[in-house]
Amino acid sequence: MRKDLVVIPKDQPGELARIGEILGRAGINIEAISAFTGQGRGIVHVLVDQAEQALEVLQGEGVEVSAAREVVVVPLPDEPGHLGRASRTLADAGVNIEQAYIAAGSKLVVICDDVERAKQLLGVD
Repeated sequence: MRKDLVVIPKDQPGELARIGEILGRAGINIEAISAFTGQGRGIVHVLVDQAEQALEVLQGEGVEVSAAREVVVVPLPDEPGHLGRASRTLADAGVNIEQAYIAAGSKLVVICDDVERAKQLLGVD
């Protein structure tokens, strides 16, 4: 099960580097990341290959993980229109996308209100 980890660090130089270094030292691969700042804080969403270990390692280093949510990861062809089709499939079934971002290798990462239904609709495990 893949999880999106949410870290909310201070908006200051080195915070993203720190997260990457902690995970790297632990041998945890970052499959996708989305990071931005606002109002003096950062918001970092990290998709890793070992979610439980990442939680343990980050928290052990004093990094607060504010959420760890199961996600849907869908391989998409790197061609126009595929994001729209995948999103429309979920919308037409009443599945609400709460967040989405693209991971390495043209994979769509979706955080939604019904993960199991989304997996079924998009044909992923």
